[in-house]
Amino acid sequence: MKLVLLGTGTPAPSRRRMGAGHLVDLGRAVIVFDHGPGAHQRLIEAGYRAQDVTHLFLTHHHYDHILDVPRLILTRWDHGPQDQPELVIAGPPPLVRMAGLMLGPDGLFAPDIAARIGSPVSVAVFRARGGTGERRWPVPRLRELAPGDVVAGDGWQVTAGPAYHAQPHLACLSYRLDCDGRSIVYSGDNGGVTDDFIAFAAGCDVLVHMTHFLAGTEYSADYRRMCAAHSDVAETARRAGARILVLTHLLPQLDTPGVGERMLAEMARVFDGTIILGADGMTVPLAPPAAAVAT
Repeated sequence: MKLVLLGTGTPAPSRRRMGAGHLVDLGRAVIVFDHGPGAHQRLIEAGYRAQDVTHLFLTHHHYDHILDVPRLILTRWDHGPQDQPELVIAGPPPLVRMAGLMLGPDGLFAPDIAARIGSPVSVAVFRARGGTGERRWPVPRLRELAPGDVVAGDGWQVTAGPAYHAQPHLACLSYRLDCDGRSIVYSGDNGGVTDDFIAFAAGCDVLVHMTHFLAGTEYSADYRRMCAAHSDVAETARRAGARILVLTHLLPQLDTPGVGERMLAEMARVFDGTIILGADGMTVPLAPPAAAVAT
């Protein structure tokens, strides 16, 4: 199992952090959690192709978590082998309606898809890539999820869990991936300190958690409940008994010299496990690192 952080940023523009996206390579499946703006470029930089991705799980439908979804779908369809299985996409409602608005016969990308199926130039490219017969329209396998739902694969399963962020305006989920005796929990956008999320993440090897801002700088109590202050994340990880805590969804203020260091020091007073300040392109260890020997 290999965990790669594709995008660790927020809607705030950043030169170093793209929109939300995380990839888990199981060998027999490549699973992406969220695919925000710029995350697909990070996927390419990490050595993956769109056609390598087998499953996409979306936590919610804020644009910083979904803007590169059309790029993944269309690139995978256009450049992948003709006989590849359709991409499995799972997430909260209204996933099916949104996919129809993108890919349906009157959808946003319908003219592009129709041209790539019917244009002689596009057909020639399709043939040159090994395609035969009539090119099929992209039809991802869609599944709308609610907390408690499970998607199972070859020796792995992903369970949908609770997340507290934009309800009732958007349905929001977290996810837990269990495979080969290891577990990764991805919070999505989850704020506050809540008993049911802590129970969902209990005992995980790696907790990838939104860490949006420094506690005390929030605009309101509601803001802190719907986003994640650093001290709340540390408390959540402590109570969940996570072994490794990975910080993601970081506002640019946390990249200011000295601020990130202060955040990590304060979190370490609450959570005594390994804390990793996430960065785009980082491969995360699934076990706490051993101390290095100076040479």
